[in-house]
Amino acid sequence: MAAITLFVIGCETKTTNIDVINDEGKPVMSLDYRDFDQAASKMVQSMLASGAIKKQGGGRYVVATSRITNDTMQRIDIDQLMAKIEQELLNSGQVVMTSAVGAQSSTDPLVQDARKLRDSEEFNQNTIAAKKTLVAPELSISGKIFQRNIPYDKGTQQVEYYFELKVTDLKSGLRLWQNETLIGKRGSSKTVAW
Repeated sequence: MAAITLFVIGCETKTTNIDVINDEGKPVMSLDYRDFDQAASKMVQSMLASGAIKKQGGGRYVVATSRITNDTMQRIDIDQLMAKIEQELLNSGQVVMTSAVGAQSSTDPLVQDARKLRDSEEFNQNTIAAKKTLVAPELSISGKIFQRNIPYDKGTQQVEYYFELKVTDLKSGLRLWQNETLIGKRGSSKTVAW
């Protein structure tokens, strides 16, 4: 019994919480939450500063999230990155996001499912959304994340992550804003960047 207790105690590892506001943890070669925060903030600040999403005559644009392509060696959760960008845009008060159309991950299937309840005898028809009540998006956000691995010097590699976003006017097809943010890292060439 004593041997089992010592084995269990010996296998325990120390776990600590990360202070996500003042994280002084070591940088990593792959992308982490700090990189997502930095890229999202830079993109949104650029978008807001450009005036591209400020609707002339007042009001707010209806924005849909389109396809964001992951062209890196990592399994990046694009929804996580876009959730930060969408949140900051919504908090700016300049846009509203639609969940009715867009990339599959940005839509809410219940928007369409609720409309399938029309003519159902089980539901009060006065509580079901009427036809022609959905609001079409005026702008879309699309983009790409890609990665470049470059030998830097003997034993060192440089990994560059490019975050690209575009805002397009869906009526005219004209691009209103575009930005690229670079996150660069240098480290041991033995370190795997994915």
